[in-house]
Amino acid sequence: MSDSYYRHKTILITGGAQGIGLGMAYRFAQEGATVIMADKDGEAGQQAEQWLQEQGHQAVFILCDVSREEEVQALLRQVGEKYKSLDALINNAGIADPFQGPLQELDMAAFDRVLTVNLRGPLLCAKNALPLLQLAEHPAILNISSTRAFMSEPDTFAYSASKGGLEALTHSLAVSLARERVRVNAIAPGWIEVGDWKKQSEKYAPQHTKEDSEQHPVGRVGQPSDIAEAALFLCSDKAGFITGQSITIDGGMTVKMIYA
Repeated sequence: MSDSYYRHKTILITGGAQGIGLGMAYRFAQEGATVIMADKDGEAGQQAEQWLQEQGHQAVFILCDVSREEEVQALLRQVGEKYKSLDALINNAGIADPFQGPLQELDMAAFDRVLTVNLRGPLLCAKNALPLLQLAEHPAILNISSTRAFMSEPDTFAYSASKGGLEALTHSLAVSLARERVRVNAIAPGWIEVGDWKKQSEKYAPQHTKEDSEQHPVGRVGQPSDIAEAALFLCSDKAGFITGQSITIDGGMTVKMIYA
């Protein structure tokens, strides 16, 4: 990226207070953007806001549960009143625990909750952010999916279904919003280590075995910065001819043949 592209740009990142979301918020802020971190975890959000502001970055936290349309509407109302337009919406918020137990014991309320947050939430955010995105010069939406959209471990029904749906929603939005000049893409992360990017009460020191690293063709586990660098590109005018696409960032895991 150029040193100036993201200056005076406004970026909204849902689930931006921890993990991959915070990693992206940090990089966009480093590039000069004003970053709005929407998150339902108030403790994490306040810590993230303070951390970024102490480094001289333009960053604010707004409490929001993306599964509730009234909260999403309030979020975008606040963004509009203060910033007038929105250059990029990054739909990162999600329930990240993929395992729900065997099918015969599946809690349907828990299943519905995952789909509501992970799939309905991005749609609600896109719907309500559209008027502000239309005011930007090069508006973009970026959905954070998962390699679990394309492959599964046992008993990951809701998470896999929600991320698969998000992949489909990405190309549907891309085609639908083309007339509004809004590009829509996705990133599908693989194993990204976020221990260093959690709130203080949940932070942990990552510990990986040799096998953990060597199962990745690139020889290591992923980091939030791996996703953030791609996000910087996809939300910029340098990616102006890219829309409706999903980029897998997993260190090569999904292209590695495994024989039992």
